[in-house]
Amino acid sequence: MFALKSLSSYLFGNSSKGENIVELPAGALFLVRPDSIKGYSELLFKDAAAYIRRTGQDFQYQLVVQRAYEEGEAELLAEEGEEDEVEGGLGDKDEKTFLLDEELHFRASLNEDGQTVLAWRDLSGDQGDLFEFVADASVRPETAASFELVAAQCQYERKYRKPHQQASEQDLQEFAFEDEPPIPEASPVSTPVRSPTTSPSPAATRSLNDIRDPDNISDPDMARISAKESATPQKQIEQTPTKAPAACAAPESREILTKEQAELHLFDFQSGTFILQDEDVQAEVFEVGSWNYWLQISGDRKQWLGQGVVPDINPVFNFEYLSFIFNHYTDDGSAYSWLLKFKDRETEERFQEGLMQALWEHLNQTKWQKAVKDAERDYVLDAFNDLVLEDSTRDDEREREAAEEDGEEEEEEYEDAHGGPRQEEYDDDEEEDEVDLGRDADGNVNSQLAVGSKVDRSFVVRGDKIGVFKHTPDNHLEFSTSINKVATPKGKAFAPKKVMLHAGDRDMVLQNEHDPNSLYRMDLEYGKVVDEWKVHDDIPVHVYAPENKFAQQTDEQTFLGLSKNALYRIDPRLAGSKLVDSELKQYTSKNDFSAAATTEKGYIAVASNKGDIRMFDRLGINAKTALPALGDPIIGLDVSADGRWVLATTRTYLLLIDSLQKEGKNEGKLGFEKAFAKDNKPQPRRLALTPAHVAQFQHETKQPLAFTPARFNTGEGKEETTIITATGPFVVTWSLKKVLQGRKDPYSIKRYSEEIKADNFRWGSDKNIVVALPNEVDMVARRALQRPTRESIMAPPATPRRKTGRGSYLSKSDIVNSPY
Repeated sequence: MFALKSLSSYLFGNSSKGENIVELPAGALFLVRPDSIKGYSELLFKDAAAYIRRTGQDFQYQLVVQRAYEEGEAELLAEEGEEDEVEGGLGDKDEKTFLLDEELHFRASLNEDGQTVLAWRDLSGDQGDLFEFVADASVRPETAASFELVAAQCQYERKYRKPHQQASEQDLQEFAFEDEPPIPEASPVSTPVRSPTTSPSPAATRSLNDIRDPDNISDPDMARISAKESATPQKQIEQTPTKAPAACAAPESREILTKEQAELHLFDFQSGTFILQDEDVQAEVFEVGSWNYWLQISGDRKQWLGQGVVPDINPVFNFEYLSFIFNHYTDDGSAYSWLLKFKDRETEERFQEGLMQALWEHLNQTKWQKAVKDAERDYVLDAFNDLVLEDSTRDDEREREAAEEDGEEEEEEYEDAHGGPRQEEYDDDEEEDEVDLGRDADGNVNSQLAVGSKVDRSFVVRGDKIGVFKHTPDNHLEFSTSINKVATPKGKAFAPKKVMLHAGDRDMVLQNEHDPNSLYRMDLEYGKVVDEWKVHDDIPVHVYAPENKFAQQTDEQTFLGLSKNALYRIDPRLAGSKLVDSELKQYTSKNDFSAAATTEKGYIAVASNKGDIRMFDRLGINAKTALPALGDPIIGLDVSADGRWVLATTRTYLLLIDSLQKEGKNEGKLGFEKAFAKDNKPQPRRLALTPAHVAQFQHETKQPLAFTPARFNTGEGKEETTIITATGPFVVTWSLKKVLQGRKDPYSIKRYSEEIKADNFRWGSDKNIVVALPNEVDMVARRALQRPTRESIMAPPATPRRKTGRGSYLSKSDIVNSPY
């Protein structure tokens, strides 16, 4: 009956008093009296929004309708002394509040205009009197269906004094009130009082439940609603839910790893809900040979889907809600998000172990039972669980206070820079602001980014050129100069493969991909390469990193180097080879090192393409801690300055690891200092976009996920609060506080019109982000990022406009054209 709204803040959100759980943002509120001598219908709020809100008591919720004013209307009404004299409800003239109880007989339907109507009894009025909220034509019926679902869940909790997760679809049916007479038609907004002339048509009173059943779309009444014959374009509402694609034929099965029964739901792009497809399916994972595995989901009526078990399925298990959400890809590259709901925890645990065994063996090409010890197996499984931690009201208050403080700090920074408060600015002439996005004749585009700490500059690599961009006091970028024709001291031009700022930002260490055994020092004051450093004849440099977290701010000369199989120190002051032999740790087995990062004290974290992570307190010794491989190659690594948090990037997710030991003989020590006990590995936090958002991203962009190396904001004396990465045209930031609280909305996004090549925070702050696009460079305020919604994921307008302050906008001219 009800769509499974697993993405709503109610089902997966926190429990803060006064929080709005779900809303219909626009509509009108009427009091309808079909049998009253007082008049048939009265318009209470011409413009309003409807919410379901938590109260301070467990299992108690409120239905709230809040009036919205047009500009100047509130002041005018105040002068006229208008008072609210409407009976029913609790609240002042701007808000009507109702305890969400089954006595209200709350229900929803569609009227003849295809608009959603919410109706509930006026308990203080005459028999048959109703409050009706008529949603604006822009509100999709699928959104209202989610509102109706949440209302039923709230009523269930109030009646039975237990969480709605324990309710079945049949249990919620009790609160549908389908035996009630059709909802009488309210007056149109333009005619406040009228008398009924005709009975509503069947289409007008059709329940929103019908929208949730894809098989009902062919019904004539639904067809009439979804393709209404109206001369008003804004009232045409697309009703068609996302259709399941045709299933692939299953390959021949060998060993079966798991086979379990579940409910199957499909994510609908239009409504943002998971819609039930089949109440009883069989989900099976089996081997098909050559370290490949297959997931097949079948019902009594049809084969629903089948696909290989690969990292791109983006698996997320949530044991609180007995659910497993994953992505499914068709042969044409289209992405869908599915949800399996299991009957109990034991069933989901069996399915999880079978699926994760298949994924791990596919990635590692080794048998799970032979290679993975019990403690390591738990580490792998924990990484793919959806962590659920309870928020307190105080946590939310702190977060709001912090946000307000951030806003005040930003305003103070602006006032210091400009000598006065921020004024409202609007872009009146977009034509003059557009920038010609020219491209290099050789086809080069921006590829790498280095953000200065001692000098307020960003350096962007583009082929054999480096563009230098100044950070302005009001958080913009200005093109400063370009370093053309990067070349060796012997004059051979090359395009830097990697770059690192060095020695107080006076130098930049470069690598030529055609010469892996050497590095080059560019003097940034002169803008030319002045030294070639031969590291070692036999040991190449695949990765290099600073001696410690803040070494680039100092005159420190040494730094770390990694080959695929060795970890060592590089000292440019040495004669001949620059590798320090006494601080070389070389491994006989193939480790395939891929990334490294250091703490403020110089502790070292090293990751590999196998997916494992090692922690060292110094060079030349064995690792103090070795964390198991999940199997996905790690392409980037960062560490908080104090060494508490390790952040690893794979192509489709990030991994956040707490290195502080909480118990045992090494309690209070970091994994860099002392080894974790074998049975006490840290619980990893897997930071991933929700499968539904992944499907929405790929539905819009037709590109697979491919994260850039994630980083913390950084600066001496600054606490790490935010994580940044990008995929395709999206910048993504995670709030560290929200992640640690277990919030279900920990990340925000901003979409650009082109793929993002590199990104990082401005040094010393998490408020501003530098973004390198193929032919442009931008500095954007983090507050301009938004919660992922269908609207924020969709393509930006043709002329991008970047919100930069309270009510102000900057046009495309503020994005610096960088074909230098």
